[in-house]
Amino acid sequence: MTNRSPAGKNLRLLANRKTFGLLAGLALGAALLAGCSSEGASTDCGLDACTVTFDRGVDARASILGVEAQLIEAQDDVVTIEVAGEQLSLTVGQQAADVGGLAVTLDSVTDSEVKVRIERNAG
Repeated sequence: MTNRSPAGKNLRLLANRKTFGLLAGLALGAALLAGCSSEGASTDCGLDACTVTFDRGVDARASILGVEAQLIEAQDDVVTIEVAGEQLSLTVGQQAADVGGLAVTLDSVTDSEVKVRIERNAG
């Protein structure tokens, strides 16, 4: 005779729900990360933030966190980028600029690349 107690059944259901929740979370995370694409740039993204490294001298753009980011111009230490349709002029060390619920910061500028961090605003 097999013991089929309600407690054992509840434990199996709970374990199945936890497994399903974990798998659903992983699938959502993979879908968000897979949503990143770029041309003339590389991206390093998490769920709420991306670092975009734009190549200078090319038409560099990236689609991240549901928006398009494009390097417009880099002259000395001033960089103009377009994020979510809005142009920003940034310098290294400047406080983050807010655009459509995103905080945009210029991390570094070299002769060959521009590195920008774009993250969702907390709140």
